[in-house]
Amino acid sequence: MGMFFSALEQTIVGTAMPTIISELQGFEIFAWVTTAYMITSTVVVPIVGKLSDLYGRRLLYLIGAIIFAAGSALCSLANSMEMLVVFRAIQGIGGGMLMPLSQTIIGDVFTAEQRAKWQGVFGAIFGLSSVIGPFIGGVIVDAVSWHWIFLMNVPFGILCAILIFIGLKQETVLHQGRVEIDYFGILTLVPALILLLFGLTFGGDQFEWASGTSYMIFGGALLFTILFLVAESQAKEPVLDLSLFRNRVFTVTNGLGFLLGLGMFGAIMFVPLFMQGILGVSPTEAGSTMTPMMIALIAASVIGGQLLLRMPYRTVLAVGMIITTVGFYLISTMGLESSQWIAYVYMVVLGIGMGLVMPTLMIAVQNEFPKERLGTVTSASTFFRSIGGTIGVTVLSVVMNNALRSNVASLGAEEQAKGNGAVVEAVQGIQAGGVDLYSVMVYPDRVPLPDELRNDVLHFIQTAWSQAFTTVSLTGLIFVAAGIIVALLVGNKRIQRDAKPNSEGEGEKKAKLQFEH
Repeated sequence: MGMFFSALEQTIVGTAMPTIISELQGFEIFAWVTTAYMITSTVVVPIVGKLSDLYGRRLLYLIGAIIFAAGSALCSLANSMEMLVVFRAIQGIGGGMLMPLSQTIIGDVFTAEQRAKWQGVFGAIFGLSSVIGPFIGGVIVDAVSWHWIFLMNVPFGILCAILIFIGLKQETVLHQGRVEIDYFGILTLVPALILLLFGLTFGGDQFEWASGTSYMIFGGALLFTILFLVAESQAKEPVLDLSLFRNRVFTVTNGLGFLLGLGMFGAIMFVPLFMQGILGVSPTEAGSTMTPMMIALIAASVIGGQLLLRMPYRTVLAVGMIITTVGFYLISTMGLESSQWIAYVYMVVLGIGMGLVMPTLMIAVQNEFPKERLGTVTSASTFFRSIGGTIGVTVLSVVMNNALRSNVASLGAEEQAKGNGAVVEAVQGIQAGGVDLYSVMVYPDRVPLPDELRNDVLHFIQTAWSQAFTTVSLTGLIFVAAGIIVALLVGNKRIQRDAKPNSEGEGEKKAKLQFEH
């Protein structure tokens, strides 16, 4: 429940934003509603992972659940966009604590063989939240009110806290002795990530990429990153132990998670937009386009967990990335003549590939390290995938906007050559009036033009947008295809089946020896 609702918040709010903007106003800062949550949830992940190794999962999970529930309640009460942004930042801290700790607890309470099954289920839960968020958001906004998008988290957050409080009563903190907190590492990591995420989110929008503001922001991020690396190389209990990167599985799986986030999250967010703007389906139907992908992802996650008991990581990861790449290619072929059923089939292919890869990344990392380091390595895996997704959304949004501008210009030249100057003038007039071209596709009746000219303008914009969508999909395809090569570098390791009955201690000893080796 904790993972599902904290992950759900990253996707569900986007569907409700038009309604929230119309009620609270504040269009100029609405992007911060998502950005505030994203920044705080990403920043807290590596920190809470390390602290959970030192203080235990139970205490930190309880704190995370309470913060998440309180932040959600505050969001539901917001009466201005500024208040909503602040409360979303608070909510993000709780959500960023729940996600990695959920997976870390699974690593704590189950053996390596059992993890393969349960991390598959958890991978399915994460995928479920990612793909049905837009659908749930649309239904809630249509049927009740946007306030309930946040309010529904409160009882579940409290229930999560109660269940963890009861279920982990016997938790044993493996770390013994005096606790050394890496304060300098935390104080350098936080500004490094905030500046990076801020720059990626607003670069090319609030300021030019090649500008003094951009250089200051990214230069500051680089400076704090260097200071962080220096701090980690000297700290007794580093937030991110650099020696972990000596382990091939750790390095390769995190690199693969980064690439998957880079290509997957950035490109998938445009699919519901394609369905609504190009194929003309309703917002709720556009969200449900992801349902076949969700079902395929859940099934493949469970099957992938079973395959890991019989095959090396490399085989499952490589096959999953190949299928994901095929899915991306199929999506890139969608255009004006595509149907909903074609989109469903392509999303199923993509879901199968993602379902094989996502849980495998976590299982492989957790199987490489002893329990006293699970918090650190699990949060690192979540962190790199999250950073990849953030960069992917930013990069592919830039690709989309540039491709759309280029397509409008080239199609305009073609229409002028055909003597259809009225269509070009109408499109230019729409842009000059500050109207987004996508909104014209969704609400064509609001454009004050004669019916025949409006239809020509709509076709013009749909063609330009559809071609831009293809460009975005192919760009994401490049990142995902590179992941196939990375997957092959993971080596020939596989899950080490735990020794039976009396030997939990022996299993720990074996894991420890493996790690030291």
